[in-house]
Amino acid sequence: MNAPVADLLAPAGTSEAVRVRLGAAPDTAPDVLRTLARDPSVTVRAAVAMNPAAGDADHLLAQDQDERIRTLLARKLATLVPNIAAAERDTLRSQVMDTLHRLVSDEAVRVRETIADVLKDMPDAPRSLVLQLAQDAAAEVHDPVIRLSPLLTSDDLLALLAAAPTGTIATSVASRAGLAEQVADAVAATSNTRAIAALLANSTAAIREATLDRLAAAGAPHEAWHEPLVARPRLSARAARAMSDYVATHLLQTLSGRADLPPTVARDLRHRLEARLNPAPNPTRRDPDIDEAMQEARRLHAAGKLDEAALLGAIQRGEARMATAILALAADFPASVVDRAATLRSAKGLISLVWKAGFSMQVAVPLQTLLARLNPGAILRPAPGGGFPLAVDEMRWQIDFLRDMGR
Repeated sequence: MNAPVADLLAPAGTSEAVRVRLGAAPDTAPDVLRTLARDPSVTVRAAVAMNPAAGDADHLLAQDQDERIRTLLARKLATLVPNIAAAERDTLRSQVMDTLHRLVSDEAVRVRETIADVLKDMPDAPRSLVLQLAQDAAAEVHDPVIRLSPLLTSDDLLALLAAAPTGTIATSVASRAGLAEQVADAVAATSNTRAIAALLANSTAAIREATLDRLAAAGAPHEAWHEPLVARPRLSARAARAMSDYVATHLLQTLSGRADLPPTVARDLRHRLEARLNPAPNPTRRDPDIDEAMQEARRLHAAGKLDEAALLGAIQRGEARMATAILALAADFPASVVDRAATLRSAKGLISLVWKAGFSMQVAVPLQTLLARLNPGAILRPAPGGGFPLAVDEMRWQIDFLRDMGR
């Protein structure tokens, strides 16, 4: 470039507005664009980064110190991939691909995420870039590509699972629409409980009956699996029976109402549901008074058995005072605090005490029926994913309120 033009483009020689217009113009000479790509003004460099005719200047901008410039460049180049004119394809495609390969390895997640966002569902995207993005360590980058790219095959997904069975990549694979049986098997064979929960929630995933039966049999300690298991499009009688032993009452109600189960199985599930909602008195055991119940709870605590199973057993036997004692001791409160929540018929209060005791929403649902005598419409259900439906701050407030009432 001759010296007079270089001087003209210098910040002292012309206004920023003029340099921005030059940087954005499709007919600006290549040497001028290369000069503007080094301009001290980020606005000028941004104009060049968005110019589809920037050519060689893109190589300079790919090394720009400002992440925002590299992000703009990444979006432009990724968008250009399928739209380069046929006559120019060989030359321009080579330039674009060289620069994109540099940007897809950029240290800034935002830059790589931008490329992934453009290429994620592009049928004619460069396969080499898609595979690199799918292997990216950042979930913001690999997730949309793995879930949506039509270029990824089942073999590609199996390779991703083999390389990263316990990370977020596995969860992205499990969430992909139309997942094949062999890929679903590979997800189920991992120890990645989040990925398995995503697989179960993926109604379009083809899961073999044997695989689903195995997950149902192992699902008791994984609360996040319960709701998606119950909601699977198809369930075997074996899976339904296994789940009926551990899912929350509202999920058992859903399970017992499924139309695809054999009549005998559906009838058995309804009987189990009725037994939970209306537990029969145990003729060999009476509900102890509160003092006896507290003594029994302390014995359980000393034996290391003051746990959710003990509370659920008391609920299923209809032993309200025993359930009160277990909850009170586990939450480190007097039994009178639990009694207040029950007397007030406070679903929020009982749920908060269950949370304080370290128990789950699985036991909180039937506890509301037993202690507060709430009808099904008034019972608070688990949040999506099986967690507590109240914020931690609200549960703390509920606990403080119940405790302070006795002062």
